[in-house]
Amino acid sequence: MALREVDLEVYKGETVGIVGRNGSGKSTLLNLVCGTLEATSGDLEVSGHLAPMLTLGAGFDPEFTGRENVLMNAAIIGLSRAEIGQRLESIAAFAGIGDFFDRAVKSYSSGMYARLAFAVAINADPEIMVIDEILSVGDEAFGRKCFARLEELKAAGSTILFVSHNSKMVIELCDRAVLLEEGERLLTGKPGEVIAYYHKLLYAPQESRASLVEEIREYDECGPDSRNEGHDAPATPSEDEKLGAHDPGLKPESTSEYERLGAHIENVRILNAQGESVNVLSRGGEYTYTYDVLFDEEAYGVQFGMMIKIGTGLHVAGQVSHAAKEVIEHVAAGHRARVGLPFKANLASGTYFVNAGVMGIREGEMIYLHRILDAVAFRIDPIDEDRVTGLADLTLPGTWSEISPTD
Repeated sequence: MALREVDLEVYKGETVGIVGRNGSGKSTLLNLVCGTLEATSGDLEVSGHLAPMLTLGAGFDPEFTGRENVLMNAAIIGLSRAEIGQRLESIAAFAGIGDFFDRAVKSYSSGMYARLAFAVAINADPEIMVIDEILSVGDEAFGRKCFARLEELKAAGSTILFVSHNSKMVIELCDRAVLLEEGERLLTGKPGEVIAYYHKLLYAPQESRASLVEEIREYDECGPDSRNEGHDAPATPSEDEKLGAHDPGLKPESTSEYERLGAHIENVRILNAQGESVNVLSRGGEYTYTYDVLFDEEAYGVQFGMMIKIGTGLHVAGQVSHAAKEVIEHVAAGHRARVGLPFKANLASGTYFVNAGVMGIREGEMIYLHRILDAVAFRIDPIDEDRVTGLADLTLPGTWSEISPTD
């Protein structure tokens, strides 16, 4: 995607996230910064030792071992022979691939590639680190180790510029975020406000996207000082705000169903306290996840359930209608059940997906009579001066003892 009129300054020690829909120009921007692409117009200036992580295993020779590739890659990003020798074992330890370190990288999994590439870049102590989605590869434990190391680099004054579809990581790690759309910079601002508009753009129907883009442009033109007037502290949501709202464009594209074994789930939705269908929820608001189940055959040991997940599939929270010893003993064929599973939206900002399921006992085993994965999606928008990190909102009002000089 060609970029046009992208005016952006990233300052020393700042962490900036680049977000946008597929094809918006995110990777192009990072490639220009790293020098792997050359701009046809405009000015670009990079000041500082830069460590790029743009493509999985870029610069690796598949016939060489991990150790040999580390030596070559480290030299490419500017480490001297002495520095490479001092850090080689640290790189091997961070990658954590064991004996594979001395095997040809053509035998590596994608996760091993990511481990080795990140280990080289992160141990170069770069002044500027540029990352393009490579952290989405690899297991959860290694991902956490990478994030912890990024936090150390950030604290030490390194500049970090990265593309990510992980909205939570952008909010938690970044000082600012940039929203791109079709090669244009639409908005630069606080990560929370940028992610909120990114989510709206991501799920907006095609026919309303142009008006939304214009709305974001106008919001950006207001400038951060104007936008922040009167918003130094989060306001307490009113009762009306706690009811939530409905965004017609917020629909999961990943919905799938299990085989129907005598039951059929339909009419899945989230209701607020007034019985209205909503999918933009207020943090801390109380809602009911509801759906109908038609039983085509008689069923035994019946219970209903829900599961809330994030985009990666990680389970956040769930519940069932009955404990194991309190299931519904028998439901006759032709009966319909209206399921209501109340929950409190104590979740951080982001987009979530919810499963629906009806279970029953057959031949002594609990099985799904019908299940819909990602039946609905809902969003919780960021709030001003947000203190929540992670996924769940467990915060209470903070207290501080008096701060005074020591004797």
